[in-house]
Amino acid sequence: MNYGLCHIGESVPRAPDLGEIMPEDVSALFTVSVYVEAMLGLLLLFTWLQNTGVMATAWWGSAHLLRAGSITLFGMFGRLPDAVTIDVANAILLTSFAVTWTGTRLFAGRDPHFVAIFAGAMTWLVACQLSEGADSIGARAFLSAAIIAAYTWLAASELWRNDEGQLVARLPAMSLLLAHGALFLLRTPLGLLMPHPAGTERLFGSVWLIVLSSEALLFTIAIAFILMAIALERTAYFHKVASLIDPLTGVWNRRGLMMENDRLMKLASKQTEDVAVLLIELDNFKTINDRYGRAIGDQAVQLFVRTAKAAVRSCDYVGRLGGEEFAVVLYGASEDGATLIAERISSTFAEHATVIAGQHVGATVSIGLVQHQGPMVALTELLWKADRALHRTKERGRNLIGFLTSDGLPHTKDMTFSAS
Repeated sequence: MNYGLCHIGESVPRAPDLGEIMPEDVSALFTVSVYVEAMLGLLLLFTWLQNTGVMATAWWGSAHLLRAGSITLFGMFGRLPDAVTIDVANAILLTSFAVTWTGTRLFAGRDPHFVAIFAGAMTWLVACQLSEGADSIGARAFLSAAIIAAYTWLAASELWRNDEGQLVARLPAMSLLLAHGALFLLRTPLGLLMPHPAGTERLFGSVWLIVLSSEALLFTIAIAFILMAIALERTAYFHKVASLIDPLTGVWNRRGLMMENDRLMKLASKQTEDVAVLLIELDNFKTINDRYGRAIGDQAVQLFVRTAKAAVRSCDYVGRLGGEEFAVVLYGASEDGATLIAERISSTFAEHATVIAGQHVGATVSIGLVQHQGPMVALTELLWKADRALHRTKERGRNLIGFLTSDGLPHTKDMTFSAS
């Protein structure tokens, strides 16, 4: 509805019946607005119940319900005291925009700012108490519009901070919020230039009110569906990522590792970059599970992933191909550099896995290493070569690093480690 209204009891006589001062078209617009806000709020809450992981949708739904309550109170002007239909209604309205902003904060991974949620409403209420008379109506209306614009722009800024390329609806939502905030600031000066009917029809008889209320109704419908689209996109993205991540370790699974490598192959800067692949297998993993239990086996897997991630750079990838088999992809790594990383992973893991959860496990790893120079090739090809090196290495023993020479022949390096 026409957001940013102020206390006008001094200049607008109270009518005994709303129907006496509210034309039928405006009354219908009030009714439609209440129903639309309520339905949108319930729809967003229902969306949240379908996926409670996106908490922002619950806040956005609550914001629409608050606006429905605010419009309902304002529509009861003349039946209830002005302090309720004007002051309380506007305070609830301002809070609703703060709740929308809070939802975007949560969506961006930030915590709610509870003081700021109510700061706008409290500022407006205090300003209304300090100012009296019809001369202050315009100033209070502008303050209300400025507070709503501020919350709206803050919501847009939170979406800007949440820079996720997979959220297609993020940019339309930002644009709509920025434009709507600007329109709020223009309402007061434009409203003062528009002719208003006199007397008891001043509040509800203005065509300007109908225009602004219609725009607000269209905005609330548009922003609700765009925010819902963002929430659904986030949910779909989470499901997609979950299908590419190993749940035990949090690193790429085989499918995720392949897709990430394919994505990097399409980048011009990566097409001629050297790459090294380590295919790593935990030695005697079945024996560890049988002797110490699957829980110890899982901890050994998690310990290895932490060790591998600590040994590589941020531009490299660690993936779990399945069971006790892992891959480490090193972009832009020379053979000597890849060898150093392989040695670091092997020795560090052997040191830390000597004792796991009080059990003397003594876990080690065997590694097959292949280094490729020139245009990037499919990861499957490099994994196949690394698997050859690993297979020949395991034939010669455990706790070894196997290499493929330039002529395709494997050789090994003993990484036997003795804990002190």
